Amino acid sequence: MSAFSRKTTLFVASGFGIGLFAPFAPGTFGSLPGVALAYATTLLPAWLQAVAALGLALAAIPFCGAAEAILGVKDDGRITADEWMLFPLALTGIPLASLPWWSMAVFFATVRFFDIVKPPPARKLQELHGGLGIVVDDFAANLYSLAANWAIYLVFFK
Repeated sequence: MSAFSRKTTLFVASGFGIGLFAPFAPGTFGSLPGVALAYATTLLPAWLQAVAALGLALAAIPFCGAAEAILGVKDDGRITADEWMLFPLALTGIPLASLPWWSMAVFFATVRFFDIVKPPPARKLQELHGGLGIVVDDFAANLYSLAANWAIYLVFFK
């Protein structure tokens, strides 16, 4: 892999460099690009949001796997593509544009909670090899977040 390819891979995999420069809570700070991505995907119909979320999850696997190989550390905290590229999954179908600005903070906290706690089977999925192991546990955690965020939306915002 060329030096340019390595740098580009790390740039994307680290949330455009955020994960590399956020020594405290890189996953939380590295999730921030996902907020913009979530707002962008809400312009799509819900079924296309789901397709986009799946596509982003699949795209995150090679970025995370390559970054792990470059950094030489299993599921290195500086790798945040699994957070930011999967963030829209947790908001699929929720009409963000019609909600108050602060609702995103609530949804963001929910996503970070489930990513940190990783209820079963999410934590066990981390044991898978390479980029798949980095991404699939976050995919499972984001499904929990999706359910919780929909419950929050229906109870407090509908």
